[in-house]
Amino acid sequence: MKEYYHVLGVMSGTSLDGIDIAEVTFRVTNGEWQYSLLEAETFEYSSFWKKRLSEAISLSEKEITQLDKDYTHYLSGVILQFIKKYSIKNLDVVCSHGHTIFHQPERGITLQIGNLPVLASSINQTVVCDFRVQDVQFGGQGAPLVPIGDKLLFSEYDYCLNLGGFANVSFEKLGKRIAFDVCPANIVLNYLCEKTGLRYDDKGEIARSGTVNKALLSQLNQISYYFEKPPKSLGLEWVKKEVFPLLNASDCSIKDKISTMTYHIATQIASVFEFPSKVLVSGGGTYNIFLLEEIKQQTISKLYVPDTILIEYKEALIFALLGVLKLRNEINCLSSVTGAKQDHSSGQIFCRTLNSQRIFNNSH
Repeated sequence: MKEYYHVLGVMSGTSLDGIDIAEVTFRVTNGEWQYSLLEAETFEYSSFWKKRLSEAISLSEKEITQLDKDYTHYLSGVILQFIKKYSIKNLDVVCSHGHTIFHQPERGITLQIGNLPVLASSINQTVVCDFRVQDVQFGGQGAPLVPIGDKLLFSEYDYCLNLGGFANVSFEKLGKRIAFDVCPANIVLNYLCEKTGLRYDDKGEIARSGTVNKALLSQLNQISYYFEKPPKSLGLEWVKKEVFPLLNASDCSIKDKISTMTYHIATQIASVFEFPSKVLVSGGGTYNIFLLEEIKQQTISKLYVPDTILIEYKEALIFALLGVLKLRNEINCLSSVTGAKQDHSSGQIFCRTLNSQRIFNNSH
């Protein structure tokens, strides 16, 4: 079996920041994995695509089918643009998460668009994608999927904390990997910031300047999800049902809502760490200095912030690994994390087609 892989990892998160692409090499020796992150870039979504993706949850089945085709076409163009820009050659595989439209595992439903077979022929590469569906079919949450990468690549840390659209955490307990979504993060903070005309709370300065509303904070902390035991995961539907109504009903200022939400996120995250720990922090929320300060105030664990490329592209890196594990028919989805009936190797493999039509049109 191969010991060296040259891969692209492609990720689009719930916060709609854009499409993250990372060029990665992996070397595996006697089951020990090493990686190198080479080129990486985020392709920001235009207002056109942000609108289409944010409204997708309310579309009809026919409209979602068309969106899936359009998004796969768009994603193909972005990937080709990255390959051309960095003169990337001799890839073994492109590993793509797609973009989540529905995630309702309790109903046996999860949908990530951009995972159609045409993606492989469009970019003329072998593609591994659609990582969540099989886990849901096995009775799992279909999320989070990153913990296998935390286990294989970052085992020197007690906890791996990702601050993206949602805050999620991964750790070892009694010989098993445990992971779950802790609470919403940027998916709510960005929603509030957009009401002020800003895309996000730069360094957490808005939150720092606001005042925590104790009544709203208490309501947020009493949401039933926080008292459930893992495996558990969150989605946009949950946020719209549980969080937005509380924020919209509060009469405090947007600034105070941002401050209160930030403090709420810090509280929920700090409650996870069971002992003085080494915590690796990644994801866009890592740049929210005020949020990190608030977490540190509420825990004796030490937060480790890596270099910029790992902060921003750790998920793309790990989805690259998930794809390689699938090619090797090795476990990439842990039942201890998702609640599925068994560990398994998840994802679809689509082979490249020579002389295929290439999509360079990246309009909108």
